[in-house]
Amino acid sequence: MQIIGDTNIPFLSYRKIALSLSTLAIIGGLAYQFLGPGLNLGIDFVGGTQVTVKFRDQPDLGRLRDTMMDLDAGTPLLQRFDEPEKHEILIRVENPQGEEGDFTGPIIGLLNRDLNADLGEGFDLNTKGSQALTLLLSTADPDGTGLDQEGAAEYYTPMAEAVLKYRKDNGIFTSMDELGTIAGISENARALIADRGVIGEFALLGAESVGPAVGTDLQNKARAAIGFSLLGMLIYIWLRFQLPFGVGAVVALFHDVLITLAALAVTGREISLPTVAALLALVGYSVNDTVVVFDRVRENLKLHRGEALEGLMDASINQTLSRTFITSGTTLLVVLSLYFFGGDVINTFAFVLLVGIVVGTYSSVFVASPVALWIHRLLAARRDNKRKKGRR
Repeated sequence: MQIIGDTNIPFLSYRKIALSLSTLAIIGGLAYQFLGPGLNLGIDFVGGTQVTVKFRDQPDLGRLRDTMMDLDAGTPLLQRFDEPEKHEILIRVENPQGEEGDFTGPIIGLLNRDLNADLGEGFDLNTKGSQALTLLLSTADPDGTGLDQEGAAEYYTPMAEAVLKYRKDNGIFTSMDELGTIAGISENARALIADRGVIGEFALLGAESVGPAVGTDLQNKARAAIGFSLLGMLIYIWLRFQLPFGVGAVVALFHDVLITLAALAVTGREISLPTVAALLALVGYSVNDTVVVFDRVRENLKLHRGEALEGLMDASINQTLSRTFITSGTTLLVVLSLYFFGGDVINTFAFVLLVGIVVGTYSSVFVASPVALWIHRLLAARRDNKRKKGRR
């Protein structure tokens, strides 16, 4: 399929401008990371606790921040999660330097102290788990089974799990009347839960805790994963094509990763394990686009022996231009859909791919090819010098 007709754009004649802009962008990004705020490393890499809480009503962030200041840990970070009308808040606390600890319990305790102080000894349907509900039902035995504790627990477990499944599917209980819509609960059990239960102001949607030692280990593994992927690309393209093309491709990959990291730093987006996965996906996408151009260069070198490499590279880029637009354009449409409609969970993942597709397409033309051309000329000049010395 050809969406662009025959073109003859001298791409490599703009290589100095393009490489200068790329160099400035990379230097600016590195300066922002090392001299400015730096990368916003997630709990995965620095260690700490991250909980997602859903509230019955719109929460007061200022009040919540004051409440969380009583934690015996680092400064807590609170931010809205997902759409505002869902009333979800992300609470993140880093571990004190070098210390282990899970702050999920203390965070929930402070929220209970501030928001659920009037609930008394009631069973909070928004924070208690299925085991606690099973224990409540098996101890009271509202259906009069007459079974021992173990047998009663087995009998009431499906009912407790049905209640928790409803909470998981809906996020939070807002009224005791919702118990009437849950199937699989006996009327006596439903009446007991309604009598003993209370509806708290918030529900715990998720919690994650990582120790600092694990975080450091994950940082090292993430760097190694990206480093080995770049090394593998260099070796593959070196063997498949020639060394100059391998160096050009790897320089372009470094360029793409550094520019994307700069974009993450400037936007303050959190870098987590899914972000690293997105960077690795970006590496694969970018090198694929570069290989297509280099493969056409290799074909043209065989068909037009003796012609200047720069001209053949320009011709190859023009010949693959339509394919580049189709591939990048269709992929971009998918990533844009994920970015705008995929929700907060994968938004940063989509952002990395979004930046990476644009930068990767640019680097295949204006970084990989100029660097390969420069390395080729450098090696050719060294061979000529050796020949001249040999003749002397």
